[in-house]
Amino acid sequence: MRIALIQQTCVADARENLARNMEALRTAARQGAQLGILQELHTGPYFCQTEDTALFDRAEPIPGPTTEALGALAAELGMVIVASLFERRAAGLYHNTAVVLDADGRLAGRYRKMHIPDDPGYYEKFYFTPGDLGFDPVDTRVGRLGVLVCWDQWFPEAARLMALAGAEILIYPTAIGWNPQDEPDEQARQREAWITVQRGHAVANGLPLAACNRVGFEPDPSGVTAGSRFWGSSFVCGPQGEFLARAPEDEEAVLMVDVDLRHSEAVRRIWPFLRDRRIDAYGELLRRFRDPA
Repeated sequence: MRIALIQQTCVADARENLARNMEALRTAARQGAQLGILQELHTGPYFCQTEDTALFDRAEPIPGPTTEALGALAAELGMVIVASLFERRAAGLYHNTAVVLDADGRLAGRYRKMHIPDDPGYYEKFYFTPGDLGFDPVDTRVGRLGVLVCWDQWFPEAARLMALAGAEILIYPTAIGWNPQDEPDEQARQREAWITVQRGHAVANGLPLAACNRVGFEPDPSGVTAGSRFWGSSFVCGPQGEFLARAPEDEEAVLMVDVDLRHSEAVRRIWPFLRDRRIDAYGELLRRFRDPA
């Protein structure tokens, strides 16, 4: 399967961003891509740097204008597309939602982000209700996609549950970056931790993994923080954590890579982690913390 990760900067105009998303997907299709992955909240700047009720106007229903446009494109190109939207479910009820458009244009499924951060520059709890659809892969023409979103990528439980439900690849639309005021060593540690934890998910579950991040500097509209410099670095790794493709930190890219989903079978035969899980002994994982007796 040939995959394209679309790593881009974003401007204020949603229509312009979507047009650029679609042009990049067309470019990928001309290079043989069967699956196109867009970054988190790709139709606009990462608005969660500040809390502003007016920004709820950016949300849209699903199905809605963006899924209709991308669905038509998916059908035209014969490509499966993973997109990421600010979903308006009802008045006062919003989600950070990934959608999957199958190669025939239909809305094959959606995933609502389960883990919601609340940190300086990432005030997502103000905007997003935690997901309620669970960790269910989406069946498509190219395979069973385990789609998660950004902050989910730090949680091994999310990746494991997708794997246990038969996902053939883990996919993370992402918007993560540096505080420009952090020291270079700290910035490097954060980026490497992000890459390392996801490669670990690939290894622990015997699955390929694709992480598609945005790139470029976006100022904080409130002026309270120094803004965020998104670190790009989109990548795809195989089921042993091996890098298959990597994008740069500081420029846009249409990252193309061929992934053999069948290779997971061979890897899981030599590293049978699912076989050896002690599911009889993991009950306390359902607790928040194991307090000392």
